[in-house]
Amino acid sequence: MPRPIELHAAWVYTGEAHSGLLKDHTLCIDENGKIEALIPTREAARNPGAQQIELGNHLLMPGLINCHGHAAMTLLRGFADDLALTPWLQDHIWPAEGRWVDADFVRDGVNIAMAEMIKTGTTTFSDQYFFPDSTAQAACDAGMRCQVNFPIINVPTQWASEPNEYLSKGLAVRDKFKSSELVSVIFGPHSPYSLEERDIAKIATLANELEMGIQMHVHETKPEVLHAVEINGERPITTLKRLGMLGPHMQCVHMVWLSKDDIRAIADSGSHVIHCPSSNMKLASGACPVSDLLDAGINVAMGTDGAASNNGLNLFAEVRLAALLAKLTTGNPASLNAEQALHMATLGGAKALGLDHETGSLQQGKWADVIAINFDDASMQPLHNPISQVVYAGHGAHVQHSWVAGRQLLNNGKLQTLDESKIIRSAQAWRAKIASNANPTTSAKELA
Repeated sequence: MPRPIELHAAWVYTGEAHSGLLKDHTLCIDENGKIEALIPTREAARNPGAQQIELGNHLLMPGLINCHGHAAMTLLRGFADDLALTPWLQDHIWPAEGRWVDADFVRDGVNIAMAEMIKTGTTTFSDQYFFPDSTAQAACDAGMRCQVNFPIINVPTQWASEPNEYLSKGLAVRDKFKSSELVSVIFGPHSPYSLEERDIAKIATLANELEMGIQMHVHETKPEVLHAVEINGERPITTLKRLGMLGPHMQCVHMVWLSKDDIRAIADSGSHVIHCPSSNMKLASGACPVSDLLDAGINVAMGTDGAASNNGLNLFAEVRLAALLAKLTTGNPASLNAEQALHMATLGGAKALGLDHETGSLQQGKWADVIAINFDDASMQPLHNPISQVVYAGHGAHVQHSWVAGRQLLNNGKLQTLDESKIIRSAQAWRAKIASNANPTTSAKELA
């Protein structure tokens, strides 16, 4: 049976607005992996049956929550760079996926992604990709928390042929993992332009009946919005509102090209926005108006998007970039301050995924999804403001330890539940397979 754990650290960022930053505190984790208490270290009784971990000059904080990605696409990292979204997808990514994606591709790609995310501070990730059961099982095996958004698109793939089959298979994945404490399953319709209105309306109805969330790419590019107006006579957000898609269960990804009416519709519905700055910049899609969204009372979370369009999954890099981009686009250096940016990647992310009662902050009764950041590094000194330091000077390499539900996934920078050497060999085998245009029936293991 797992032992209780007591983590003693110089600094603790709880993620909760009322408690903020604490000095010299101890986080007590019970044998079930939940937070039991957060108390001043001088008052800690030091349970003799608990594992005592002295972290010294570290910051304990909630693990980061990567609210949007396509984890398996790590295998296409650097495959087709420096292109706009439409040719990138239609001429390169979709053909490559059509040839190579299967359950093995997804499992191996997700393992690469999880290794990178764990080492850079992410403890929960949301994923939208084919063969979502492979993603869910990989997350369970590695001990990561995961929201699986099973894809729905009006395009045949190796996983399904048409929207009804995507729905049937996706709901079967939900049933398979319904008892998991790590995996939640929601609808993942790709975008308004990749589905018929009747399919979108059906998803909205099912989501309401089954009390499931929805995640969708929305208003990512200007041509997408203009095309919708030309074809449908209305903007995509207006269409989604009309079809019943908007609401507290809705996670709108990207949201770059927005009007005041679009923002009002999101705010009025209680929908969430997921900001992916690196991907939007790399594809020259534009910049999400985060400050305007926050001013309207909209919850904004953070995502990396897939490694094929980022090209990394380091959410700390996204947090820093989001803060800087908000200042640049508004011309206001006070826009999106450090704590607001960090909130988007922790409790704001948990709220967007509907998991804020379980994770996202260091609060009694929540799962102990925790990371420890080392301040004993020249790049992190002198330490005037720990939160600003993490956001503006920190990076994923400063993460030394990570726990999910009290289970340690990273110890002194070393993965505990994943074999990094094996993962690297798998990645190299897939690179050789894709580069050589090998027969798709050849397994990656045969080329290792």
